[in-house]
Amino acid sequence: MEKMLFVTDLYYEAKGSRVYCEEDIYLTSQLRKDFQVVICHPEDTEMFEKNFDLIVFRNAGPVIYYKDKYQAFRNRIRSNHLRTYNSLNGKGDMNGKEYLIELTEAGYPVIPTTDNLDDLDNLPTVETYIIKPKDGADSIGFEYVSRNKLNDKVDSNKKNTLIQPFINFEYEVSFYFIDKEFQYALYAPNKNKRWELKEYVPPHRIYLLPKVLLNGTILTGELNEWMLVELIMETFY
Repeated sequence: MEKMLFVTDLYYEAKGSRVYCEEDIYLTSQLRKDFQVVICHPEDTEMFEKNFDLIVFRNAGPVIYYKDKYQAFRNRIRSNHLRTYNSLNGKGDMNGKEYLIELTEAGYPVIPTTDNLDDLDNLPTVETYIIKPKDGADSIGFEYVSRNKLNDKVDSNKKNTLIQPFINFEYEVSFYFIDKEFQYALYAPNKNKRWELKEYVPPHRIYLLPKVLLNGTILTGELNEWMLVELIMETFY
C-alpha cells in the first residue's frame, strides 16, 4: 500500500464560519482505504517528504503567512522530483493571481485587472475599486478603495497588488474539474451565506470559459476549482 502525506492546516479558521477541517477529516477517512495516510501541517513537511509516495497539498490556508517556507517546499518538490497532487507547475492561484492580469490582457471575459496605476484607464471607470494582494486568499488584504485614494494604497513599482473595479455581482460560481474533466458546479444563492452551496447547472456560454482555460496554458489539469461571477449586468459575457 502506497504512503500519502496529506498536507493541511486543520486549525485554519476560514471566513464565513466554514470549518475547513471537516472536509479533510472526511477525505482522509476515505483515503485510508487505499493509502497509508499521515496528516501534516504545511510548515512541517520537510522531514517527512522523501518518505512518502505522494504528497497531497490540501486546505493549507493562505501561504502568505509562511511564504518563505512554502517557496522552500516548492523548491524541494522540484529538486527532489517528488510526486504532488496538484502538481506545482500550473499558473493558477498556487502561483499567485498574476494570471488575472494575463487573462485581462489576452481579452478573456474576466473582471478587468491590473497592478499598475498607469493602466487604470484600461479599467472601467467606477466610483469604487477593489485592491488585494497577488498572493492573498480568503479575502486577506481585500479593501474597497475610492479612485482618489488608490495612490495612497498601491505601489505600482512593487507589482504586488491587484486593482479591479468593484462590481456588485449576484453570486459566484465554482466549477470543479479533476484531470480536466468537469465534475460539477456550486454556487451560493445568498451571497451573505457564502458556504450554503447548491448545485449550479451552467449554460454553455459560462461553462466554456473555465474549459478553455484548462485546455490552454493556465492550468495543467488535476483538481481545479474555477470561480466565475454572474454579473447583474452581463457585460463580460
